[in-house]
Amino acid sequence: MLEQLLIFTRGGLILWTCKELGNALRGSPIDTLIRSCLLEERSGAASFNYDVPGAAYTLKWTFHNDLGLVFVAVYQKILHLLYVDELLSMVKQEFSEIYDPKRTVYNEFDNVFQQLRKEAEARAEEMKKSKQVSKPVNHNLGKKQGQVQKGIMDGGNQKKSGAESGNDSGDGDKVNSRAMENGNGRSKVSKGNGVVQANGKENRSSDSGAFDVNKLQKLRAKGGKKTDTIVKDSKAEPTKKAKKNRVWDDSPKESKLDFTDPMCENANGNTAVVEAVQGESMMDKEEIVSSDSETEEDEEPGKDSKVEAKKKGWFSSMFQSIAGKANLDKADLEPALKALKDRLMTKNVAEEIAEKLCESVAASLEGKKLGSFTRISSTVQAAMEEALVRILTPKRSIDILRDVHAAKEQGKPYVVVFVGVNGVGKSTNLAKVAYWLQQHKVNVMMAACDTFRSGAVEQLRTHARRLQVPIFEKGYEKDPAIVAKEAIQEANRNGSDVVLVDTAGRMQDNEPLMRALSKLIYVNSPDLILFVGEALVGNDAVDQLSKFNQKLGDLSPSPNPRLIDGILLTKFDTIDDKVGAALSMVYISGAPVMFVGCGQSYTDLKKLNVKSIVKTLLK
Repeated sequence: MLEQLLIFTRGGLILWTCKELGNALRGSPIDTLIRSCLLEERSGAASFNYDVPGAAYTLKWTFHNDLGLVFVAVYQKILHLLYVDELLSMVKQEFSEIYDPKRTVYNEFDNVFQQLRKEAEARAEEMKKSKQVSKPVNHNLGKKQGQVQKGIMDGGNQKKSGAESGNDSGDGDKVNSRAMENGNGRSKVSKGNGVVQANGKENRSSDSGAFDVNKLQKLRAKGGKKTDTIVKDSKAEPTKKAKKNRVWDDSPKESKLDFTDPMCENANGNTAVVEAVQGESMMDKEEIVSSDSETEEDEEPGKDSKVEAKKKGWFSSMFQSIAGKANLDKADLEPALKALKDRLMTKNVAEEIAEKLCESVAASLEGKKLGSFTRISSTVQAAMEEALVRILTPKRSIDILRDVHAAKEQGKPYVVVFVGVNGVGKSTNLAKVAYWLQQHKVNVMMAACDTFRSGAVEQLRTHARRLQVPIFEKGYEKDPAIVAKEAIQEANRNGSDVVLVDTAGRMQDNEPLMRALSKLIYVNSPDLILFVGEALVGNDAVDQLSKFNQKLGDLSPSPNPRLIDGILLTKFDTIDDKVGAALSMVYISGAPVMFVGCGQSYTDLKKLNVKSIVKTLLK
């Protein structure tokens, strides 16, 4: 049974709801649909499932893009209502005829909706009956086929009975019966010709077998030659190793390359050197977007228009651009969307996400009227640009300094946990964050909770000594959750404002390590969980983040588990224009990119420039 049907504008003004249904929905499925699906550019999906304790709904929707209307139907998840899609399209058509932007009340639409629902339900019943009528026919056919196959498989008995009943053809039948008794009754038995058919099949199979053997022998001979040549090449390869002297052995030693000397030297001097060399962190500098991307962006639609001109002809495309098109449909949008999808994938956006984005843009443009002197390609690109800006712009405040001061007023340290897969640079970027916080007069303490990887504690200890930051460590093979808890207690005692917790790198499929991480988060309740990921990853970004969130939710003992709050992208200086990992990670998790690592020094940490990323993705 249909629970609710709602019509509202894209601005959020509710125009009409079905009073006849009048069912009070549990939870807030409509708000959740708008917040997590429509605003997040996931409107290309067929349906949306809303699950909360005590309620499970399925929501389907459609748009009238020209009028800016949204039509949403809600029904129980366990029901499979066949008429919902058809009902939505009928309601959309009828309501668009009476819609007036100046009106806000449409009470007369109640009677129209009752008739439309009855028509849709009647058609669904007819479809069910037609399916039920057609099922027994197929069943009988299946039985007959089974009987035929059974008769063929039973072979010997039927052949003997057939030989006894039909003795008219003499020797031919005897030969047939002998052939059947010998197990050659695979084919259909016919008088006089059975032996010829069987022999023909046998001869063909034997010939083909001989041909295959010869072919295989030839292929093996060729393969042997190829392998011989490969072996020769592999033997010849070691002789090419001609480098005897290494460059770094002959070069003069630098005056000060190792900063891990004992602390008996003046530690304060080291800190002064670091601050003088490194300077101000890039987090506090405004990034200027170059105008090159804008010019290249303007050149791109010309390429798409060339493709359209080839398909439609010069005159028709020119006339359409002047007069405008009545309404855009899928056929008009497909070429431009395909070009956009390919462009996003070349920028390292995951294929699945690029496809969903194009579906969402198509859903937002379909049925919309194209204005005069505008191309379809430029319209699609503008819609995609708006969608990308909406996705990458944070939905909540990411001002860590404000949160740190709020926690300080409450008399507790602000705890940040760094998580991620192996080798992405968690410890290095933790030190960059510590350096940035130090510049803003924040007391920082590091917690060495990577008790798994060899050398992890020593690495963090080196960063702490260079930055003159206290570090809490307990060595290796200890429970990271307990180490983090004791570090937070120590920070309370010595008055540290922020505790930066370093954790072991772990793959998203490693359940024991993921269980230990979920325990650490459950026991210590950190204020911020930062996922550290490489900007080099493409499709793997979706797998990493989705499985990290899934494991943190499944393995946590809490009924309301904590998930990833923000993203720190590393190695951003090595990817040129392949910036798609930022989009993939934000789209799949909904968490904002809070920091971007762009170098090896402590100052190489900056904010994500959304406009720059969007222009790079679309150029």
